[in-house]
Amino acid sequence: MDDATSIKQPRALHVWAILTAAATFFLLCTGGIVTSKNAGMAVPDWPTTYGYNMFLFPVSKWVGGIFYEHSHRLVASGVGLMTMILAVWVLAADRRRWVRWLGVAAFLAVCLQGLLGGLRVTLYRDEIGIFHALLAQAFLCVVTILAVATSPRFLRGEWDIFHPDPVLKNLVLATTVLVFIQLGLGAAMRHEHAGLSIPDFPLAYGQWIPDTSPGAVARINAARDTAGEVPTSALFIWVQMAHRAMASLIVLTAAAVFFRASTASRLRATKAWSGAWLALIGLQAGLGAWTIWSNKAADIATIHMATGALVLLLGAVFSFRLCRACQAHRFRFSEPGISFASRVA
Repeated sequence: MDDATSIKQPRALHVWAILTAAATFFLLCTGGIVTSKNAGMAVPDWPTTYGYNMFLFPVSKWVGGIFYEHSHRLVASGVGLMTMILAVWVLAADRRRWVRWLGVAAFLAVCLQGLLGGLRVTLYRDEIGIFHALLAQAFLCVVTILAVATSPRFLRGEWDIFHPDPVLKNLVLATTVLVFIQLGLGAAMRHEHAGLSIPDFPLAYGQWIPDTSPGAVARINAARDTAGEVPTSALFIWVQMAHRAMASLIVLTAAAVFFRASTASRLRATKAWSGAWLALIGLQAGLGAWTIWSNKAADIATIHMATGALVLLLGAVFSFRLCRACQAHRFRFSEPGISFASRVA
C-alpha cells in the first residue's frame, strides 16, 4: 500500500474537509431546530418551495416555520456542493485507496441524505425522518474522518502514536455503537410528534417502572387531553424508557473506558480523549434531563441533539485512532523493518 509519509497534497484539501465537516454539523443543528419547532412540513413541496425554484424563493416569504425549513434546505444544498467538491478533490489529489473510497462514500451518502429529506416531505412519512436523522449522524463522522486523514499530522504518521490496547479499542467501539443506537431511539422520539410521553424524571409517572396497561394509558391520555397535549401510547412510553436505560448503560461503559485508559495507558493523550468523552457524555445526560424538566423546550432539545452528535463523533474518531494504533503495534512487532505507514496508508 501507499506510504502516507510520502504523500504530497495541498493543505487546502485538509482545510476544505474541515469546512465541510463544520458545515455538516451546522446542517445537523438546523435539522434539529426544524424538528424541535415542528416545522418539518412547513414547506409541503420538494424540491420546489411553494412552487418556486428553491434558490429563488422570495425572502419576504421566509416567515414562521417556513424560515426554519427553507433555511435547512439551502444549507443542505450547500453541504451537498461542498461534499461533491471534496470527493472530486480527494480522488484527484490523494492516492490512498481507502481515503478515495471514503470520499466516494461521503458523496453517495449526501445524495441519499438529500433524497431521504425530499421523500420525507413528498410521502409525508415520519419513519423516513428517523433514517434521515441517523444518516446525517453517520455522514458527519465520515467527513470528519476525511478531515483527519488529510491532515499533515496524519500524513506524517503522528496520528498513529497512541495507546495500542485492543481491550480499550473494543470498549470504545462498543460504546460508540450504543451511542448510535441511542441516537436512533432519540430520533424515533423526536419524530413521533407525541411530545413527552413521560413528563417526569427520574421517575416515570411517579414510578420507576410505569404502568402501561390499557386502563393506565387511557388515564394518562385523558390527563394529557385536559392539558392540551397530544395523546401517547404504551409503545411511545417504552421507547422513552429504553432511551433512559440506554443512557445509563452508555454512562457506565464510558466510565469503563475512562478507567481502562487511566490504568492501562501511560500516554496523556489517551487519558485526555477518554476523559473528554466521559465529560461530554455526562453533559449529554444532564441535557436529557433538562429537556424533560423544560417540557421539551425547542432550544434545549436541539442542544441535546447536537451534543449527542458530538458524542458519536468523538467516539467514532476515538475508535478510528485506537484502530490505527493497534495496527501500528501489530505491524511493528510482526514485520520489523517495514514501516507501518507503508502497510496501512
